[in-house]
Amino acid sequence: MKLKKINTTGKFDFYSADVSTSLEIPLTKNKISAGFPSPADDYIELKLDLNKELITNPNATFYARVRGNSMTDAGINDGDILVIDKSRTPKNNSIAVCFIDGEFTVKKIKLDKKVCYLISANPQYKPIKVTEENDFIIWGIVTYVIHKF
Repeated sequence: MKLKKINTTGKFDFYSADVSTSLEIPLTKNKISAGFPSPADDYIELKLDLNKELITNPNATFYARVRGNSMTDAGINDGDILVIDKSRTPKNNSIAVCFIDGEFTVKKIKLDKKVCYLISANPQYKPIKVTEENDFIIWGIVTYVIHKF
């Protein structure tokens, strides 16, 4: 899968999703136990294509590389790659990429009656109350986070 950079902002590098290629990676037949160990398979039976696994709507899917630490408690770290689907409907507690007052940010959306809050997953950052005075749009919903250990 090739990434084509389409934009860079202060907090994100945006990439388009190229699903024209297919790369099937071997996948073990059985799930790996996260509890007590089980006998491992000596063979690989299935194939996994991450394009098919991670992307449901290619025309509305983008990637962005994160800069910053405001979402660390949600498992989103500096340098991680977000898979963002612009076709998804925002819901309460969705993690979204938002455009507010000229800048992109990734936050949890908290919908409270007629008010929207953007909530960080790091206690060092205060919630952002979105008002009518803000230039605001929910750009897309985060569907997956890719990061190294």
